[in-house]
Amino acid sequence: MRSVILLGSTGSIGTQGLDVIGRHPQDFTVTALAAGGAHPRLLAQQVARFHVQRVAVSDPKAVASVRDALAAEGVPASDVQVDAGAQAVVDVAGSGADVVLNGITGSVGLAPSIAALQAGSQLALANKESVVAGGHLLFDAQVRAHQINPVDSEHSAIWQCLRAGTHDEVSRLVITASGGPFRGWTREQMTSITPQQALNHPTWHMGPVVTINSSTLMNKGLEVIEASRLFGIEQSRIAVTVHPQSIVHSMVEFRDGATIAQCSPPDMRLPIALGLSAPDRMPDVAAACDWTQAATWTFEPLDDEAFPSVAFARRCLDSSERHTAALNAANEQAVHAFLDRRLPYLGIFDVVRGVLDDMDAKLSGAASKTFESVDDMLDCEHEARRLADERIASCCAAA
Repeated sequence: MRSVILLGSTGSIGTQGLDVIGRHPQDFTVTALAAGGAHPRLLAQQVARFHVQRVAVSDPKAVASVRDALAAEGVPASDVQVDAGAQAVVDVAGSGADVVLNGITGSVGLAPSIAALQAGSQLALANKESVVAGGHLLFDAQVRAHQINPVDSEHSAIWQCLRAGTHDEVSRLVITASGGPFRGWTREQMTSITPQQALNHPTWHMGPVVTINSSTLMNKGLEVIEASRLFGIEQSRIAVTVHPQSIVHSMVEFRDGATIAQCSPPDMRLPIALGLSAPDRMPDVAAACDWTQAATWTFEPLDDEAFPSVAFARRCLDSSERHTAALNAANEQAVHAFLDRRLPYLGIFDVVRGVLDDMDAKLSGAASKTFESVDDMLDCEHEARRLADERIASCCAAA
């Protein structure tokens, strides 16, 4: 039986992870949970169901609500340790479970990822910002091939396909994209897109920032960065193809011309389950493809002119890890401004491009373009957010 810690337990990844664990109680025991604190009742229900003895709440103001919710669920105060603050989450992550599932959103997930790796845990990683923003800080803390289990559906697919050959036999990685709600649109057609339109994803149900990233294909840009760093493949050997059916989750092309694909109906429980159980597969996790029914799978080239996000990511990989951190931070600021109707849809691309230009100027001739610490990375993100906010304000003033 494997001990498991879930970070971000009340979010989409966390709740689906607990669903998988709940279906296989003989295989896992949940030793700790971490959550922001915005959903105290759900967190308390999770503690009660899985008999969890340790909880970390990142927002100290939410602790009282969590304790009240635990009492309402009949959990005695003496049965569970509740700690608060960002360091409490890091401490829980590094407490030495067999597997840590990191479903935290944002670069705040980097320090817990590092703590889990340093404690010797397998890291089932759904927090892509750990890889995108963290750069070598994450990979200096672990052995890439043996300690990180990718949970993003695309990277889990590549991870699975790589079992078919050695690293030296890989020709390129192929990441698939649904294309989002604006697949086939030209840049001119995008000038009046509303948040409601952008939040209407045709395949997946996700949080608002991730859904907007899917519509701009920034999620694919971040995934190119993540794939390059996770699998040690330069960006020039990572392709992106649009696959609206979202059945082929990604592929690996080998040097002899063979292409291996991982296919299944869209269901995040499958990569989550493998992240928890690898190298073994668990039974009855998700539905398989129905081969008795006719189906058509299509693939289309990426329109870099209408959706420049992947090109931004390639630019950043060729520049420095400070650029990749800035890309993530600037994009988050721009997306929030769009959701608040302070920035037009196309302004997201303009803000990100402008911040990357600013980073080029700031880092010209710099002695170090890598991070010395997590605090150094956070400072870089803070500066990128400041630059993005300046551009968003200018855009609002011009409007």
